[in-house]
Amino acid sequence: MRTVGVILAGGVGQRAGLGMPKQLALIAGRTIIEHTVAAFEAAPEIDEIVVLMAAGHTAEASRLVAGFSKVSRVIEGGASRTESTWRALQALGPGECHVLLHDAVRPFVEPRVITECVEALESFSAVMVAVPTSDTIVVADGDFVRDIPDRAPLRRVQTPQCFLLSVIRDAYERAFADPGFASRPATDDCGVVLRYLPDVPIRIVAGSEHNIKVTHPVDVHIAEKLFQVAPRGET
Repeated sequence: MRTVGVILAGGVGQRAGLGMPKQLALIAGRTIIEHTVAAFEAAPEIDEIVVLMAAGHTAEASRLVAGFSKVSRVIEGGASRTESTWRALQALGPGECHVLLHDAVRPFVEPRVITECVEALESFSAVMVAVPTSDTIVVADGDFVRDIPDRAPLRRVQTPQCFLLSVIRDAYERAFADPGFASRPATDDCGVVLRYLPDVPIRIVAGSEHNIKVTHPVDVHIAEKLFQVAPRGET
């Protein structure tokens, strides 16, 4: 079955404080989006790559990824993560395939993670990448602690998040048909499946502490250092 990597670069990166979409920031001589696309280009399991780019920047993104043979198209992203994902799902057409949805600003995704995600899709129709939390997590009530859950079963979610196309499309169709979804949107794609297709098991693949998301200004500096010790996410 065809396996498609979808690089979600629709955000404008306000929290990064760069004055431009953070996926266009230069790290180790290339933009973040180039590093991320390169990781999927190099993965033998990936047949095709689709890039979702922030509005007003699709031409620049197309220029940056023009040298990657697996990139089939660059599409303008939506106003939200869910809208960008939905645009990608629509662009993939009616045929069945495996789809890996990945944050463009996670340039350190490791080959092992991509391989294990694709392998898991042979048996499961929804796959999440996650790592155990080493921090204590509290449940807050305003400025006060309401509860401290056991951290043993807790995980920090990463990407890619991976699906049989028909399953994630069905979940989003149900979400958009729900009048309450807009006021309480899911924070990730597995969250949409969990809420609207609760009988679909979501398999967890072990992520990596290197698979950071470049979100805040300090993350740019951390990423620069990581590329010095682990080029393209390889460890």
